[in-house]
Amino acid sequence: MSNQYLIIDPQEQLDVIKGLASEVRVRIIRLLEAEGSLNVNQISERLGLPQSTISSNLQILEDVNLVTTKSVKARKGSQKICKSNFSEILIAFSDLQQEKDDDVLEVSMPIGLYTGSDVSAPCGLCAPDGVIGLLDVPDTFLEPDRMKTGLLWFTRGYVEYQFPNNMKLSGKQPSSVEFSMELSSEVPGTSAHWPSDISIWVNGVHVATWTSPGDFGDKQGVFTPDWWKLKGSQYGKLKHWRINGTGTYVDGVKVSDIKINDLDIDAHRSIRMRIGVREDADHPGGINIFGRGFGNYDQDIIMRLRA
Repeated sequence: MSNQYLIIDPQEQLDVIKGLASEVRVRIIRLLEAEGSLNVNQISERLGLPQSTISSNLQILEDVNLVTTKSVKARKGSQKICKSNFSEILIAFSDLQQEKDDDVLEVSMPIGLYTGSDVSAPCGLCAPDGVIGLLDVPDTFLEPDRMKTGLLWFTRGYVEYQFPNNMKLSGKQPSSVEFSMELSSEVPGTSAHWPSDISIWVNGVHVATWTSPGDFGDKQGVFTPDWWKLKGSQYGKLKHWRINGTGTYVDGVKVSDIKINDLDIDAHRSIRMRIGVREDADHPGGINIFGRGFGNYDQDIIMRLRA
């Protein structure tokens, strides 16, 4: 059993709610929670459903991080082992009210407004109405038109954003800092199976690494413009980082022991968030960052400070 809890904000994690909106998928999660890890054949047999039905629904559950799968060696080839990530899932409407009061400060940062970058090709910037500068030329990341960027990508390196520390101005102590953005791996063309270790740093402290499963081009992103070629990156996964008094969490799952006190937020007028691929990454598969006008969510990078 997973013994992990997920709290869903229905405004930000509608994709997770949609992932649950199926009797078959709910039955799969119930089965995995009751019996532990199973392979696709076992799930098919226990639920009395075709393997093709199980596989397609498992992919949806994996896309929204409700289920984790991994391939292991079998007698003939390999088999996919599946496990449930959460023992309890809660939809918290109360957070919506909290975000309206003075205890939550939110800043939306366009992805082109990075204050520093050091990237390697393949790389590029796109606005909703066309390519910015030259593709695969890192110096393009210095273009003034980068402010219009709705999609950026690079293979190695980082981009860094500087958010205002408005809670310091109010004299309050933050209990958590959160970041939300749409991400995928980066490969020439696309590949759903191209893992990439994507890391974030806050005020110079590495807080967490998330492994993106791939670079998605199987269908057009909901907001991706029609002129953008289908063989190019179309959409990513909406990821949520939260650093609070107990550790660092990605989509509600604790991933490191870095706590908000380790970030020295009170000492600075700004909060620096860097996102990139570490030099020692096990899976150096590049990064796509989707902003407004691209991908499935049409949002900037969002930072929230909670008192």
